Amino acid sequence: MSGSLDTTQILNFSGHELSPEDDLVQRLERLNAIGASLSAERDINRLLEAILTAAKSITRADGGTLYRVSDDQTLRFEILRTSSLKYYLGGTTGNAVPFYPIQLYQDGKPNHNMVAAYAALTGKTVNIADAYTAEGFDFSGTRAFDSKTGYRSKSFLTVPMRNHENEIIGVLQLINASDPVTGEITAFSASDQRLAESLASQAAIALTNRMLINQLEQLFESFINLINTAIDEKSPYTGGHCQRVPMLTMMLAEAVNDTTDGPLRDFTMSDKDRYELKIAGLLHDCGKVTTPVHVVDKATKLETIFDRIQLLDTRFEVLKRDAEIELLRGRIALAERSAPRAEVEVAEARFRERVRQLDDARAFLRACNIGSEAMSAADVERVKSIAQYRWIDSAGHEASFLTSDELKNLTIRSGTLNADERQIINHHIVATVRMLEALPWPRHLKNVPEYAGGHHERMDGKGYPKGLTREQMSVQARVMGIADIFEALTAKDRPYKRGKTLSESLEILGRFRENGHIDPDLFDIFVRKKIYLRYAEMFLDKEQIDGVDESKIPGYVP
Repeated sequence: MSGSLDTTQILNFSGHELSPEDDLVQRLERLNAIGASLSAERDINRLLEAILTAAKSITRADGGTLYRVSDDQTLRFEILRTSSLKYYLGGTTGNAVPFYPIQLYQDGKPNHNMVAAYAALTGKTVNIADAYTAEGFDFSGTRAFDSKTGYRSKSFLTVPMRNHENEIIGVLQLINASDPVTGEITAFSASDQRLAESLASQAAIALTNRMLINQLEQLFESFINLINTAIDEKSPYTGGHCQRVPMLTMMLAEAVNDTTDGPLRDFTMSDKDRYELKIAGLLHDCGKVTTPVHVVDKATKLETIFDRIQLLDTRFEVLKRDAEIELLRGRIALAERSAPRAEVEVAEARFRERVRQLDDARAFLRACNIGSEAMSAADVERVKSIAQYRWIDSAGHEASFLTSDELKNLTIRSGTLNADERQIINHHIVATVRMLEALPWPRHLKNVPEYAGGHHERMDGKGYPKGLTREQMSVQARVMGIADIFEALTAKDRPYKRGKTLSESLEILGRFRENGHIDPDLFDIFVRKKIYLRYAEMFLDKEQIDGVDESKIPGYVP
């Protein structure tokens, strides 16, 4: 357990009787070791448990309770331990403490009847030789506990936990000190009290620091979520992405961490490494706050603030109106010279053919407006031919049917973004790197910019923004690259495409493996450990989860 207190070492005694001086020295040495261990512990529950275990050890107490002062002016039970009864509650045990909190005030007055509340309110240590004969405190709850369990609570040492800001943040209560020679229950000595007070002071500082760090981390993560919420508010098509990519990243990273053979067998992550990668995942697209909404949300080729296909619809109606006007004028001219009926029928057939041609062209451009994965060369040429139609605009001028910008967008070969818009989208990673590299990251998060900024790089050096090769990238950045692509392939909340099935996505990802886009070793683990399936069961629709024949995935090495 990284950073946790080694309670086995603390509980080891020398096995022979020591002089009082040697015993005190030995316990002071243990106290120093405990202080270092407490400072290193990251988990609050393990820290609280370590504090109580250490206090019981250096004072030779059989039982103990650790309370924390809560915002509602109560003492909340956090940890209870009684060794002789094997009575363990709170902390890492998973067993909740069933007792009500102790009120620090009753009817607006300080509750000095309860010894723990008294210590918290006054900041004074209370050392009681025998609770059954002590006066001034209410030990009825203790007697009830003893009656139910057959235990005999005798000596009590109740120590306030005061931090470096002189605030009482908790109370440490120890029960039944034992004589190191006879094992008999005895009163807590003056040296026991001094050691417990010293430990309580160190523990309070360690606990306050850890709580402060946790609060800062929560604030930081909340700020990150605020950024992602801002992106989500700008575009509902990216908000889910900002949440799913970090989760898929961690799933794949954990699978690599658990791998014991192959090229990545030496990759391991500590808790700090995991937190660093988690933060990088949450921030990997923070640069999208700078991306214009009309580009991010561009669902069709002609969409800007609105879909300009409606303008084309109007132009087609104008051309059909012009064709009808031409027909009517022709009919008048034919009637004036009493033309044969056959000439009228030819004019009407020509009009119907023109209307059919315009309707076909209109339906074709509407289909082209919907982005596809690959627009054919023949379709591009047909768009260009329609662009040469002539019409009279609102100013009365004859103009080409499509503007140069409309022609450029309708002939986009893949997707809905033209080259300029794709460059704008790609700029988000440049903005991400620039924003993250500008922050004064602490040492344990110093790799966040590299991890987050590398998910659009390629293994062959053809990616962006820096054109890094596989050897120049960390495993974490390469992991995030696969997570980002797979999420994009399967995402069902994009305006320009449907979410692909598992088999379709893995086929594309396999081709990316073969052409040097993604890390081959990570891809093999992604498939072998079935990370794709675990992710699918969490986020994909049932119709997307089709049968996958892993033997047919391009480039996959079982």
